[in-house]
Amino acid sequence: MAPSAGRSAPVSADTEATLITRAQAGDVSAFEQLSGAYADRLFMLLLRLLGDRSEAEDVAQDVMLRAWQGITGFRGQSSYFTWLYRIAVNEANRARERRARRPVDVPVGAEQLQLPASPAHEPSRQAENSELRRALGQALAQLPPALRTAIVLRDVEGLSTQEGAEIAGVSQAAFKSRLHQARLRVRAAVGDENLVG
Repeated sequence: MAPSAGRSAPVSADTEATLITRAQAGDVSAFEQLSGAYADRLFMLLLRLLGDRSEAEDVAQDVMLRAWQGITGFRGQSSYFTWLYRIAVNEANRARERRARRPVDVPVGAEQLQLPASPAHEPSRQAENSELRRALGQALAQLPPALRTAIVLRDVEGLSTQEGAEIAGVSQAAFKSRLHQARLRVRAAVGDENLVG
C-alpha cells in the first residue's frame, strides 16, 4: 500500500465513530474509508522504521489485514489512529525479526529536518543538507528497534509523548527514556555541530 495522492484527510470524531461501528458490523467500505485516512502516514512510518519501500508496502498490507481482522475487538480505549499505529509498530517489529541482518537506510527528507530553504539554493548548501540527511538516515538505521521507534514517532512523526508511549506499548517514562537515548546516539553519530543550524 504505497502512498497515493487521492487519500483523504483524517475523519472527524463523529464520523470516525460511525465508521468504526459500521466496520465492526462487517462493512468493508467503512473500514477502507476509516483506515484510508491514515494510509499515507502509516506507510511513511513503516518506511522510516523498516528502511525499505518494498518491505514497507508489504507490511502496510499486513497492518491493514490485522486491523480488519481485529476491528471487532477495538474498544475505543485509545484513538483509532493510535490503535492502528500500534499495530503498525508491532508488525514492523515482526518484520525486522524475520529479516536477515542487513544495513537499513532510514529516509529523512528535508521536510522532516525542517531545514530552511536557501534563497539562492546554493549548491554547497544543498550538498550539506543532502549529507546531513544521509548521516541522519544512517544514524537512525543503526539504532536498536525500540529506540528507532521512539525517535521516529516523536521527532519525525511529531506525535506527543503520550501517543508515542501508547503506540510503543510502554509507559511514558520508558518512552521518554528511549527517546532520550535515541537522541543521544544520533547526536553522537552525526555530531552536535551538524544538528544545530
